[in-house]
Amino acid sequence: MKNNKLTIAISGLNNVDSPGPGIPVIRGIRESKLFESRIIGLAYENLEPGPYMHEFVDKTYKVPYPSEGVEQVMERIEYIHELESVDVIIPNFDSEIYAFIRLADRLNRMGIRTFLPTLKQFEERHKSNLPQFGKTHGVKVPQSVAVTSFEEIEDLKRDEKIGFPLMVKGKFYDAYKAQNLEQAFIYFNRISARWGLPVVIQEFIKGTEVNVVALGDGNGQTIGAVPMRKQYITDKGKAWGGITLDEPSMLDFARHLISSTKWRGGIELELIRTPDNELYMIEINPRLPAWVYLAVAAGQNLPEAMVLLATGNDVLPFTDYEIGKMFIRYSFDMICDLSEFEKLSTLGEL
Repeated sequence: MKNNKLTIAISGLNNVDSPGPGIPVIRGIRESKLFESRIIGLAYENLEPGPYMHEFVDKTYKVPYPSEGVEQVMERIEYIHELESVDVIIPNFDSEIYAFIRLADRLNRMGIRTFLPTLKQFEERHKSNLPQFGKTHGVKVPQSVAVTSFEEIEDLKRDEKIGFPLMVKGKFYDAYKAQNLEQAFIYFNRISARWGLPVVIQEFIKGTEVNVVALGDGNGQTIGAVPMRKQYITDKGKAWGGITLDEPSMLDFARHLISSTKWRGGIELELIRTPDNELYMIEINPRLPAWVYLAVAAGQNLPEAMVLLATGNDVLPFTDYEIGKMFIRYSFDMICDLSEFEKLSTLGEL
């Protein structure tokens, strides 16, 4: 370990019914016995719970949304770095990964390390690009089409490859199963209003949803991978409970994909296992997921390994994990002082 005291800035501190990965990533980092950490929270909203969880987050700074512009994000990071001397930044939202990929070289020159996919890796795994991605890397994927209007959805009625039911997905988040054209229009409006265009129309694959969290070293090697099946799902399709699986085929799938793409950084594969026992990849999330602490508890501390890779340390791949380890997510009322909320709201720091 080249530096056993690290200041690490982490986003994704929300923890609602669609929780961010920030706190689970922090939990893994806090458990490291290889380095000490000072955690700097990067918050987008005043009511994200992470800033008020002082046992996990040492200091929090408000940051602008990436949609406000890369330079605005960079200006804020420069300010934070002057005060905190940040060693590593771990962005945890799909919608901010692109901005930090663009800023990675500038951050590196400042002494701030990241461990993110390349721009090519990030772009080719978009939902609308899945058919070509599947051909390139030899994996089964559903048919996907990016649409920008009702007329394009109506045209899909004549498409033999994508019929009803079908999935309507946002380019970053949200997915709904539409049984007919009317439902597809409703979900198109809902998603485009929140996440913008295009909206992705995807073939519905019948089967059981399973997931894999993994970490690639950027050279084709899988540092760790843990498969999971959701035990309880929210109305947004998010895992509220899950269990690790003994599934060699899912691990082989993840290792093949990481080897073929030379994936760099955290990754979550959303898969469907069909009744014929085939695996279809329906989505790739280019970061560690909100359930990553299950992997930590099962014996693979992927957040710790990511920090080590970001800081130039050699990391040996994990060889096993505990099968049948479960997580059950819960919510509770955290009590805070109004003075803390006011401080974050007015000063942008807590």
